[in-house]
Amino acid sequence: MHYFHWIAGTILALAWFSRIVDAAIGMPSVADVSKPEWDRNPVTASGNLASGSARVSIIVPARNEEEDIEQSLTRLLELDYDNYEVIAVNDRSTDRTGEIMEKVAKNPRPLAKRARRVGQPNASGFLRVIHHRELPAGWLGKTHAMWTATNEASGDWLLFTDADVLFKPDSLRRALAYAEAEHADHVVLFPQMIMKRPGEFMMIAFFLTMFVFGHRPWKVADPKSRDHMGVGAFNLIRRSVYEAVGTYEALRMEVLDDMKLGKVVKNAGFAQRNVFGGDLISLRWAQGVRGVVDNLTKNFFAVLSFQWWRTVISAFGLAFLNLLPFLGVWLAHGWERLPYAVALASMFAIYVGMSWRSRVPAYYFLLHPVSTMLFIYTLLLSMCHALWNDGIIWRGTKYPLEELRKGMV
Repeated sequence: MHYFHWIAGTILALAWFSRIVDAAIGMPSVADVSKPEWDRNPVTASGNLASGSARVSIIVPARNEEEDIEQSLTRLLELDYDNYEVIAVNDRSTDRTGEIMEKVAKNPRPLAKRARRVGQPNASGFLRVIHHRELPAGWLGKTHAMWTATNEASGDWLLFTDADVLFKPDSLRRALAYAEAEHADHVVLFPQMIMKRPGEFMMIAFFLTMFVFGHRPWKVADPKSRDHMGVGAFNLIRRSVYEAVGTYEALRMEVLDDMKLGKVVKNAGFAQRNVFGGDLISLRWAQGVRGVVDNLTKNFFAVLSFQWWRTVISAFGLAFLNLLPFLGVWLAHGWERLPYAVALASMFAIYVGMSWRSRVPAYYFLLHPVSTMLFIYTLLLSMCHALWNDGIIWRGTKYPLEELRKGMV
C-alpha cells in the first residue's frame, strides 16, 4: 500500500499539475471577442470592409423547440451585421415549432422594420423556413436538416447554431471581424451557460473541468497539434471550406456532429480558431442534474465510438483521475499525502480559472466527487441504453447502432 500511494499519487499529481500549467500558459492566447478591440466591422484580406460583401447564412435546425424557438429567431433577426440570412429548419416537429417559425418570418420585429425604412433591407436579417416531413435513410435528423439548409444558403460564410441559443446584436459582427483579421476558416465561439439550480452548477462545472482536461482550446490554432474544436451553439465556417471537407453529407450519421466538423476541418489543414465571448451568446443547456444526465445519455457512448470496452475503461479512468485524489489524501499517511494534495490543489486551480470565465463559483470544487459519480453513472447508462436498444433514440427517432458505427468519422 505504501508504494501504491506514492505511484498513484505521483501519476495524479503529474496529470493535474501539468494540465494546469499548460492551461495557465496557453489559455491567455485564446482571444475574447467581447473585448473593445473587436467592436468593429469585419475587414477582408484585401483590406476592404467585409460589410455588404461577405454574406452570412445562419442555419438553425429545430425539432420540438416550441419553448425556445421564437426568442432565438427574433434575437437572430436583430443582429447588427448588415448582410445575412437566417434559415430555420423545422425537422419533423410534432409540436408548434413550425407554426412559430412561420409566425416570426411573417412578423418582423420593430428593429427590422426601422432598418428597412432607412434603406437597409437586410440589416436585421431575413428569415426563411424549411419544413421536413420525412427523414431519408442513412441520416440523422439534425445533420440532414443542416445539410439541406446549406444547399439553399447564399452565404460566403455559414453559421451553424442551435434552436435554444440567444445571440446579442453584436455577436456575429465581432466574431466575423475576428475571423477575417485572423484569416480563419472556422471559428468556434464558446457560449455562456445559463445556470439556475445548484445541480446545474455542479454538473456543468465538472463537464467544463473535464473539457479543459481532455481538450486544449489553446492548441486549436496550432496546425501541428491534433486538438480541434466544435460547438453546436456557434460553428462559423467559410462556405468554400465546408464544401472542401465534404459538407454535412460526410457527417450524416455523426451524433457529435459539431466536434466532428471541427475535426475534419482541422485534419484537412484549414485554419481553425476558438474564442471566448462573454455573454455574446448564451443558452441554458439543461435544467437540474436530471437534465444534464438526460442530455449526455444520448451522446456519451458516441464519445467512446460506441465501444463497450472503451466505455468501461473510461469509467475506471474517470474514477481514478477524479476520485482518488480525494480518497488518497485521507487514506494515505504522512508524506504519502503530498502528491494527492498537489493533484487536489491543481484541480482547485482549474475551478478558480473556470470561475473567471463562467458563473460557476470555485467552491463547487467541493462537490467534484459527487459530480464524478454522477458522470460515471451517466457514461455507463449511455452505454447500457444504446446496447439494450441496439441504437440511440434521439428526439423520438431511433438510429441503429450498426449504422452509427459505420457512419463515424
